[in-house]
Amino acid sequence: MKILLFGKNGQLGWELQRSLAPLGELVALGSGDAGGSGYATDFREPERLADTVRRIAPDVVVNAAAYTAVDQAESDADTARRVNALAPGVLAESARAVGAMMVHYSSDYVFDGSGSGPRHEADATGPLNVYGQTKLDGERAVAAGCARHLILRTSWVYAARGGNFVRKVLQLAQERERLTVVDDQVGAPTGADLLADITAHAVRALAADAGKAGLYHAAAAGQTSWNGYARFVLAQAHALGMRLRVAPECVDAVPTSAFATAARRPANSRLDSTRLVTTFGLAMPDWRVGVARVVREMIPGESLGAPAA
Repeated sequence: MKILLFGKNGQLGWELQRSLAPLGELVALGSGDAGGSGYATDFREPERLADTVRRIAPDVVVNAAAYTAVDQAESDADTARRVNALAPGVLAESARAVGAMMVHYSSDYVFDGSGSGPRHEADATGPLNVYGQTKLDGERAVAAGCARHLILRTSWVYAARGGNFVRKVLQLAQERERLTVVDDQVGAPTGADLLADITAHAVRALAADAGKAGLYHAAAAGQTSWNGYARFVLAQAHALGMRLRVAPECVDAVPTSAFATAARRPANSRLDSTRLVTTFGLAMPDWRVGVARVVREMIPGESLGAPAA
């Protein structure tokens, strides 16, 4: 099996290089690879990506590239649309042309955040911002372009590598004495490593049974608010002896309205992963399991010791 991976340098792409390698020959490309590899990799120029897929002729195309600057997308909608919607559509059509399957990732931001229960794949969508709309358009383009597709909607992705909420909380807790984090947005932090492992498992299953193609929700089990998430991260770091100025109980809870942002955020980011679990025979771990492990991976040895005065 030959696998073509786009977006190798992102949080998810980095983990996918690990999880997909045992499945066969892996060609991993990043946005800065064009000069060295000779392949077109710039998602801002979607039309050029087709030639890359044609030349490599993979059995699987995995797209881990995305425009994720949610607030910036409000004023840069064209770039967000090219990267999140047009490029995935080109990849899907190109995958179909060479007889490959297509794997793509989407977001809880395709929903409007209403209600208090977890969303199912068939539930009505309604993005609140440009980013969410481009991710929804990307889903539709992939589904229309390649019948053998796997689209995984997920939420609140983090990893030990790259910039994310966990790293930001740990950084700020070393600089400040209190933190302020919203408590009225609820979801499930989901590790890039978990998504990568799910992808590898699902790709093997889809290769054997095309009937498993489709859209799936893939989020860790359980739920929390961003405030609860921050408190858990700090509790784990304190338990490991990291020198921090902020204790978990010093994370103040505020409503979303306390922060002015260009893009509206959904209050309810809960995703129901039952279809994924049932179809592929998986078990989704509680979100705290992955977060606890990644906190330990993020803390350098020199940061451990007595708490700061």
